[in-house]
Amino acid sequence: MPFTALGLAPSLAHAAASQGLIAPTPVQTQAIPAIVQGQDLRACAPTGSGKTAAYVLPLLQAWMLSDAAQRQGPRATQALILVPTRELAAQVAELIYHLGEALGNRPKVAVLTGGVSINPQLMALRGGVDMVIATPGRLLDVVAHSQLKFHTLQTLVMDEADRLLDLGFAEELEQVLALLPAKGQRQTLLLSATFGPAVESLVNQLLRDNHHSISVENTHQQDATIAQRAIHVDAARRSALLRELVEQHPGQRVLVFVASRYSAEHVANKLYAKGIYATAFHGELSQGARETVLREFKANRWQVLVTTDLAARGIHIEALPVVINYDLPRSPDDYTHRVGRTGRAGLSGTAISFVTPEAMAHWQLIAKRNHLDLPLETLPAYPVTEQAPERAPHEDGNNGGIKGKRMSKKDKLRAAAAAANNGKQP
Repeated sequence: MPFTALGLAPSLAHAAASQGLIAPTPVQTQAIPAIVQGQDLRACAPTGSGKTAAYVLPLLQAWMLSDAAQRQGPRATQALILVPTRELAAQVAELIYHLGEALGNRPKVAVLTGGVSINPQLMALRGGVDMVIATPGRLLDVVAHSQLKFHTLQTLVMDEADRLLDLGFAEELEQVLALLPAKGQRQTLLLSATFGPAVESLVNQLLRDNHHSISVENTHQQDATIAQRAIHVDAARRSALLRELVEQHPGQRVLVFVASRYSAEHVANKLYAKGIYATAFHGELSQGARETVLREFKANRWQVLVTTDLAARGIHIEALPVVINYDLPRSPDDYTHRVGRTGRAGLSGTAISFVTPEAMAHWQLIAKRNHLDLPLETLPAYPVTEQAPERAPHEDGNNGGIKGKRMSKKDKLRAAAAAANNGKQP
């Protein structure tokens, strides 16, 4: 099926083809007609399934058909794309730029993210912009220091909506929504690979009653293009096993996920000391350093990128063959996002998870939540000798080790604040 059959203009379909988008993916086939017709949308589809293009193409078409495409003077903002990370913002902006270049006419886009000086971003807003791509916190900072208004907004997009709707962004998101036209006066698009129950409860508050809902079921757990493995290994022997696995993939890039910034630096340094070109990628790096590391990894300057969950969402690395979970993700949903960095665009990939004795219960939860049926391998060269420490149950019955089972520091602070507001002690 061609893109034109979904309601896109031939010129836009041609521009899409110039970027390798020849035929629509399942999520694009279902989402684009609904968006073109002005419907609100809730789309749940695997990472790497083409969600970004599913909304960028209709947004470009709406802009092309508006007076703004021919206007040379001040511009009024038509679309706001909210994202949780700088990297996803850059990826969306890059797609809009290249599609517009192929069209011969580009909208004026402002990218508003933290980690860099706000002044150039404020200057970029002079004369108005057609589209804004932003993280919630920086958007609020920019609004406080500029004349950016959203009274002309036609479409709100929330990419990686589950992250934007969770409690970590709740307060900022509420402030952003207060700046926008009401629900019934705008089109709202929510897209993500996962929608947890807490997020689902908020969907009806954001979308109109007649919204279009999509759920693409061919998840990465079921996708034959990704070979998944789980290896039982002592925590102390993970570095040696990691090095051996990397050496089994000579010349191939490997993305390694760890739990913290310290671990990213530590593991990368150990690999580099053994002659493997590895580097760390995490949120403590400056924006310039993050962009440089990603660019060099994509260009095969580095074979191994050791990262936190910062790279689990919104980062597209073409033909990435191997993902390794050195540390298991804290949330079962994040497993899907991590694994989704490989096996993209129909290419094959391998995802390997290290399961230490201490992490066994958490792995079982991840496997259950993601419907995984993987044998737990034990390699002869890496016999398991460690014992999982015995943990006394918490008074409240929680196990204390799994996200969603034990209150985080932020959750405790929110609970305390809520209790204070109700005139009670937490």
